[in-house]
Amino acid sequence: METRGDRECAARRYLEKHRIMELLNHLTSVLLFFQPEKPRDYLIAVLERLRLAKLTGVSFPFFMDNSNIVAMFEMMDTSGRGSISFVQYKEALKTLGLCTADEVLNDDGHSITLDKFRHEVSL
Repeated sequence: METRGDRECAARRYLEKHRIMELLNHLTSVLLFFQPEKPRDYLIAVLERLRLAKLTGVSFPFFMDNSNIVAMFEMMDTSGRGSISFVQYKEALKTLGLCTADEVLNDDGHSITLDKFRHEVSL
């Protein structure tokens, strides 16, 4: 007989194996960032692009225009210094699905400018 703890462990392994929490976090982040008029339709379109990307072997097309990139950068640059920390930069890339939580990014000790952020996000 399976115990509650066994079912919870099995559920956790399933979520980790299929990266469900990462997917849900990504969907929630892009939904809140873009705030589309029809959120369900938008999420369906994002999931369809993910499905097509997986079928064709093409990386997921994440499109942001310059105004979106600038707006996101300015949200993180609350002091208006024109730069953000490496931690903010990495979290933004993870939120946008441009790097994974376990991906190693090299911190060169310099703050991240809008130009560098724009370059990385629009690759």
